[in-house]
Amino acid sequence: MKTFNEHESVIYTDADGRMIDTFVVFDTDIAAGLTHINHMNLRVPTESLQLHPASIAKYNLPMKDAFSFEIFKKLKAKYEESVAPTVKRTLTVESGYKLAKAS
Repeated sequence: MKTFNEHESVIYTDADGRMIDTFVVFDTDIAAGLTHINHMNLRVPTESLQLHPASIAKYNLPMKDAFSFEIFKKLKAKYEESVAPTVKRTLTVESGYKLAKAS
């Protein structure tokens, strides 16, 4: 099975036969056989991917400059699952001022 590394530029072929340039966000999961790509945050089988022909060297296209690297870091953080528990509180409505009784 062909595996793709993080940051590699690939061409994804969807079910309709359209070819879409994208890049790998995470490595290929060997157990599931799926690769996490940037296009629509999909996890796709490796058979639907091929290495981009412009990718002469590893990390060629998406990691060309420091700006791309920062964008990639933010994108990867966005796609990572959060392990922090969510705190839920019930809210109560309270009046911001008190009315005085007219005498």
